[in-house]
Amino acid sequence: MDSYDAVVYDLDGTLVQLDVDWEAARHDVAVALQEHNVDTQNQNLWELLERGGADGFEHIVERELARHEHDGARTSTLLETAAGLPHTVPTGICSLNCESACRLALDEHDIAGHIDAVVGRDTVGSKKPAPEPLLETLGELGVSSKNVLFIGDSERDELAADRAGLDFRYVKTHLDTSY
Repeated sequence: MDSYDAVVYDLDGTLVQLDVDWEAARHDVAVALQEHNVDTQNQNLWELLERGGADGFEHIVERELARHEHDGARTSTLLETAAGLPHTVPTGICSLNCESACRLALDEHDIAGHIDAVVGRDTVGSKKPAPEPLLETLGELGVSSKNVLFIGDSERDELAADRAGLDFRYVKTHLDTSY
């Protein structure tokens, strides 16, 4: 991996496994949105996240979701992929989790010192699979996208890498981290 100019990781399901009950997170987000008369029936957590942003309630969704992610970061599990750290090249995180939960998980497992940039879903105005979060990570690392590897655990990660022009390596974990 050190033959690349930089390596960027997804966080949850790639370096660590956040200990989050995503269905409970979905429930709490739905209840918070329902208090503002937002119809949440038959919508998964990702749809609620998108809906909250479209309806002007993103701060409510973020508050509820971040609470679950912070708790899950504190009790997260370090995954096998983390054994490859540190690298001799700049290393970043680009995640669909909120930035503060990413940083908390990295601190919890004493690997924050190996990471030079952290971009979460709330760091920039768009979310993976849009390329902007990855491009922001590269900007913070001070590298171009010409020779960068992105390592993730989902089709969304792979699509983001493709859209940003990065090489991609898929990490298969035995745990489901989908929202």
